[in-house]
Amino acid sequence: MKAYKILLALSCIGLFFPSCTDLDEVTFGKLSPTTYYLNETEALSSVVGVYSLFGNFHSAGGDGWRFTEYGTDEFFCPGKASGGWYDEGVDQVMTHKCTSNNGRMVTAWATIFQEIGAANAVIASLQSSPKAENFKAMIAEVRALRAFGYYRAMDWWGNVPVFTDAKVEATNLPKTNSRAEVYKFVVDEFTAAAADLPSVKTVTKASYYPRFTKEAIYTALAEVYLNAKIYAGTEKYSDCVTMCNNVINSGAYTLQASVGACFLANNENNSEVISAISVDPAKGVGGNQYILYAQPALDQKKYGLGFGPANGYCFDDTALKRYEAGDARLNLLEYGPQFYLDGVTPLVDAKGVQLNLITLVEPTRMAIADNEGYKVLKYSPVGATFSSYNANNDYVVDRYSNVLLMKAEALVRLGQDLPTALDLVNQIRTRSKCKAWTSADLTLSNIEKERANEFIWEGKRRSDMIRFGTYFTTSWFYKQKVEDPTADAWRGIYPIPAIQITNNPNLIQNPNY
Repeated sequence: MKAYKILLALSCIGLFFPSCTDLDEVTFGKLSPTTYYLNETEALSSVVGVYSLFGNFHSAGGDGWRFTEYGTDEFFCPGKASGGWYDEGVDQVMTHKCTSNNGRMVTAWATIFQEIGAANAVIASLQSSPKAENFKAMIAEVRALRAFGYYRAMDWWGNVPVFTDAKVEATNLPKTNSRAEVYKFVVDEFTAAAADLPSVKTVTKASYYPRFTKEAIYTALAEVYLNAKIYAGTEKYSDCVTMCNNVINSGAYTLQASVGACFLANNENNSEVISAISVDPAKGVGGNQYILYAQPALDQKKYGLGFGPANGYCFDDTALKRYEAGDARLNLLEYGPQFYLDGVTPLVDAKGVQLNLITLVEPTRMAIADNEGYKVLKYSPVGATFSSYNANNDYVVDRYSNVLLMKAEALVRLGQDLPTALDLVNQIRTRSKCKAWTSADLTLSNIEKERANEFIWEGKRRSDMIRFGTYFTTSWFYKQKVEDPTADAWRGIYPIPAIQITNNPNLIQNPNY
């Protein structure tokens, strides 16, 4: 039983964390840091509270992880002819027509800034404790959690207020910072946090998991540096390589035999998982609802589930056709005629009709048939323990394969050490039983495709498509219009929710919204 899971139930005791523009509640704590944060257990109970809010971002049912996928060519959520699932706000985002009044955007903003506000409050309390010097590493953890929040805010909205006080004063509301300023803050905070965090090599993984290590933050920094041209207008590919080398040279991580092994119910301390969100629904501590939202209803029979999946999220031929025949990652996708786990017995409905998943065809996107749309099954229900529809598979935040592919891409962009880049990509391809690339295959276009195949539905695709330009220059089922990567670049960031500007007139709306 993980200490993290035990403590999560104690998180946020007596704490109230407002978003940075919600002025109805500015109290951030009922417990005085001078009397409460006197030992590690007391301090960690609130640190874990921030981890819990960070976990909300990655939840399959929240407008956090979904916003890293909405608007891409691999993740759709259309309305069903049988009823349900159509949402105008979601449709706006998926068709690149988001408005500042989008309700889903309002929720996504709250998800991000609630975590940032909580981090601010906990950092202030820890720093005010008479035992503050003992909490140096914990403070670093919370700074990293806050930096993750700002990283997502920077990625989605670009220009947002960087606010680090424990509470908001009505007479001094936060002002908008430029995307480049937010980028600098994120880099500085991640860098400072990494300096004070323990290395994965110096902790006992079984008891420390899933808290941040240096290597987890090096991985996050590598991703930020890889996208620096987008965020701040300056290429930082060499810095990306340096961060990747920090992780690789630790010797602490290896690829699993299969991608699917990273997403099983026993994925704790997996050799490929660098950072994760721990859940334990049996103890009332979170739960993985991926299967609930993503799978077809007949998967209840296939996996012997105690509930019928809601048949929501899906993808189409655009993503499926990227995969080569024989790619082992196809085993994580559900498409075509469906069978029970023996691979022989047809999976049939009450009328004896076999489920056959087809690509999306209904043009209005509002009334698709129940068998339209393919499914991704990364978080396998096989071996999982369920509490209602909540599984105990920990959510994966980042994997070692991302480090290898980030370094390969950065080297190609730099035009440096291409043999090493080729070897890194081929490690991934060999694991997935794909034909090894030759030097002629080592192109940015192919690297983007490899990343899409490796990380489908892992929250990488939106930033990848923007970095490679395909977010604008290609079309797919939801986005039929090819956009101009220069003239339409503003669509690469979302509008600041109008309600936030109403609450705080110091905020500045993004261009063209």
